[in-house]
Amino acid sequence: MGRIFYVMGKSASGKDTIYQRLLKEYDFRTVVLYTTRPMREGETDGREYHFVTEEALKRFEAEGKIIEVRAYHTVHGIWYYFTVDDGQVNLQENNYLMIGTLESYQKLREYYGAESFVPLYIEVDDGVRLERALHREMQQNEPKYAELCRRYLADEKDFAEENLRACGIEKRYQNADLEQCLAQIREDIACAGM
Repeated sequence: MGRIFYVMGKSASGKDTIYQRLLKEYDFRTVVLYTTRPMREGETDGREYHFVTEEALKRFEAEGKIIEVRAYHTVHGIWYYFTVDDGQVNLQENNYLMIGTLESYQKLREYYGAESFVPLYIEVDDGVRLERALHREMQQNEPKYAELCRRYLADEKDFAEENLRACGIEKRYQNADLEQCLAQIREDIACAGM
């Protein structure tokens, strides 16, 4: 039976870097999520996301194929991000690596079963996270500091201890040192049978 290794953590915790490193090191399959937001320059449909219309989302809902959906209110209107039971996941044959929010983790875990999931919750000191996020934002052509602050504060609520406990997340991977963090994750991946 395959497993879904699910990377998550607050913004600027290093989860994207860890996700990319694990993809290079292991024979994981990935799951491409869906979104109604417009495709950005450099993106390819079916690689970063499946870019679809709201009508397609409604069709998937009518067919009972939506596993989880999140709505984000933007200056351009509401954008939806969602996971569809479209045949990408076959736990009888494969192991998967996913990255996402605690909310999506919880809904996917309910759908596929807790025994199929290995949560990889990445944690970093809040001061270090803020410093990393600020440095990253300063590198952008048009820094959006207000959005950085909004995300930072939203993470405090989204990843509150009671929410982590409700999702059965006990183990934390401290990412003060990337290589040490990855070494701990590799140990647990090996214990899970990979």
